[in-house]
Amino acid sequence: MTDTDHGAPGMTDAAPPALTTSDAARAYGRDLLVGRHVRLRPLADADLPVLDRWWQDPQWQVLQQGSVLPRPAGPAGEQFRSWSGNAGPGSVGFCVETLAEGQLAGHIVVFGAGLPARAGTLAVILGPPFTGRGLGPDAVDVMLGYAFREMGLNRVELRVWAFNTDAIRAYERCGFVVEGRRREAAFHDGRFHDEVLMGVLAREWEHR
Repeated sequence: MTDTDHGAPGMTDAAPPALTTSDAARAYGRDLLVGRHVRLRPLADADLPVLDRWWQDPQWQVLQQGSVLPRPAGPAGEQFRSWSGNAGPGSVGFCVETLAEGQLAGHIVVFGAGLPARAGTLAVILGPPFTGRGLGPDAVDVMLGYAFREMGLNRVELRVWAFNTDAIRAYERCGFVVEGRRREAAFHDGRFHDEVLMGVLAREWEHR
């Protein structure tokens, strides 16, 4: 993630209502994938060329991928389609859409979850025009709510290059804590860089 935040996403004064009535259940479903600035929605075919272009952009590849190596259009789009298939209980992927304009802003996924650990890995990408507006932290917070409240996960973790300082700060505002490092795990600009390991537990997210 390359976004920075301008507020505290997902912070409310009261806990969500318990699902004791049909009205409460409908309200839960209505609000589950909606944040302050974004909503999470299924992938559409029209999203694929845009996501492919962002994924291949060198200035963002260096922040999120192991190497800067743009490729012809196509394979990255199929990768996003696979991430967004939502065919099983342990992985889920959505497009990030702005509430105000209804524009595609990025993509977010939690994958690899299973019993008994109930732990998944989060990854998110925002398009260059949508960074610095608080959209990334909002999308992450909505996805964490989905992971903990609907998927039943106990833990969500991620990995980020140590030089991606904007992302680390944004993840910390969403409740992630630094848990360790993979030393000199990435090679960019003629030198090796650490990979930072971060995680957040369901109870930590609930009590933020």
